[in-house]
Amino acid sequence: MAILPLPAVAAFLLLLLLAGRAAADDASSDDRGHDASPGCNNKFQLVKVKNWVNGTQGTTVVGLSARFGSPLPRTVDGAQRTFAALTNPPDLCSNSTSKLTNSIALVARGGCPFTAKAEFAQAAGAAGLVIINDDEELYKMVCGDNDTSLNVTIPVVMVPHSAGNNLKDLLDHGAKVEVQLYSPNRPVVDLSACFLWLMAVGTIVCASLWSEFVACEQIDEHYNQLTRQPGPNSGTNNTQDKEILEITAKGAGVFVIVASVFLLLLFYFMSSWVAWLLIVLFCIGGIEGMHVCLVTIISRINKDWGNNTVQLPFYGEVLALSVGIVPFCTVFAILWVVYRHSSFAWIGQDILGICLMITVLQMARLPNIRVASALLSAAFVYDIFWVFISPLIFHESVMIAVASGDSSGEAIPMLLRIPRFFDPWGGYDMIGFGDIIFPGLLVAFSYRFDRAGKKGILNGYFLWLTVGYAVGKCA
Repeated sequence: MAILPLPAVAAFLLLLLLAGRAAADDASSDDRGHDASPGCNNKFQLVKVKNWVNGTQGTTVVGLSARFGSPLPRTVDGAQRTFAALTNPPDLCSNSTSKLTNSIALVARGGCPFTAKAEFAQAAGAAGLVIINDDEELYKMVCGDNDTSLNVTIPVVMVPHSAGNNLKDLLDHGAKVEVQLYSPNRPVVDLSACFLWLMAVGTIVCASLWSEFVACEQIDEHYNQLTRQPGPNSGTNNTQDKEILEITAKGAGVFVIVASVFLLLLFYFMSSWVAWLLIVLFCIGGIEGMHVCLVTIISRINKDWGNNTVQLPFYGEVLALSVGIVPFCTVFAILWVVYRHSSFAWIGQDILGICLMITVLQMARLPNIRVASALLSAAFVYDIFWVFISPLIFHESVMIAVASGDSSGEAIPMLLRIPRFFDPWGGYDMIGFGDIIFPGLLVAFSYRFDRAGKKGILNGYFLWLTVGYAVGKCA
């Protein structure tokens, strides 16, 4: 018997499914087509802007190249270290009166088109142009309708407001600032994506096989593809003193409504205290999930430890093993909270998340394929609407905005993440819990259905659904 009530995990299921899609935490370098005019058909590329102040290297800034201008070198060895210079006028909307020969011109955005700034910088002999944006986002610089014969042969890069102003202030105070511009290639597939794929597929397979091969429970339920599985409590079956939450077709519809309302509340009222509330809920669910997994595994290794019980106030008779496991899990979760912004925090977050998802997939079950179709169809509509259609109504993707967290930097931890090991741009590859739990419910159902029907691994549904999910995650 668990010290923490297992049904408490059900309260967190809705929160977990909200993080159905996660966005990478670095600037986007996608390309949505080319301008038709010659000289304006470059692809947008992320740019590393290394800088030195009076010979001391500063923090590397990430910028974005323009649709026009010369391409940047792909390696740091091929990039030239060049002095930066301010222009007069500061926005460079007319010929500069300051010396720019063989320098990187640093200018403010606004006043005239980007292409005009580039032409004035090139006419003054500048080796490149760095434009300071008005905010922290990186704006895509394209050509205007009248730029039909543009001939810009210097690189043009935009940098965020804070980083650009910092360099400008240093130049204003007489510091010597050197700049190096290059745009390294991002690998097509990073090793981290492979590990994330293994974690997602492995979690579903492990959760599907858990009851029979780890918990050593007998598959004695009789699943029917079309009719609802009979149960005494209209949705909850108690088998071997284990509480099971049976999902219904009505519950699938309720999920879409309740989750949508909750998502909108998070979108409009997201703040540091709301983020902290979700972190606390994640930790409670993670503690319960890790506790259940560890107790099950240890009891499987040593059955005697799984039979010893003690009496606790309010809880009654519980496993002695649980009394020792819960403090360990609690300390583990607390340490993750304390070091959640560290470079290694993803390890603790993934361990807590995987344990929680395995526990949720043991508790929440689909009774038949009809309910599975209703739930997954509802989840499909929910995900598509709040990720891709919501920007047309709310001017940004509600799902991605909520998953990104609040302005203080606190993000919702309902996802697995792993750093990009060989990506020169760094960042993380991520997958939301919903992208694992939703398919996992169907895959786990298929395994129980195959076992109840005594189907082999090749002529059953479990293997092929798992393969289908694995292939889908590669897309």
